Amino acid sequence: MMTRAHATLLVFTLALSPALAFGADLVAGQAKVKEICAACHGQDGNSQSDAYPKLGGQYPDYLAKALRDYKSGARKNPIMAGFAATLTDKDIDNVAAYFASQPPVLAPRS
Repeated sequence: MMTRAHATLLVFTLALSPALAFGADLVAGQAKVKEICAACHGQDGNSQSDAYPKLGGQYPDYLAKALRDYKSGARKNPIMAGFAATLTDKDIDNVAAYFASQPPVLAPRS
């Protein structure tokens, strides 16, 4: 039988798993998100606008690959390329882990 303490530990462990997978720093990721990403994607990665993808709860490896692809030019978007160009590899891992640790917010299609 799972106690409340066990359930809390499990939730906490799952919330940190994106950061643990990358050895990422969620606080540094959150600071970088606030500085660069939040205006379009929202502080938690769940933009209020349909014009921007929701990133909260997305897989960290997917987010990191997308950012690296924008940075290298393999993925084309001049706005994202400009932002990604300012990120180090560690910044990318931190941002990806931070967004992955946020709860996803699903919205019905209009």
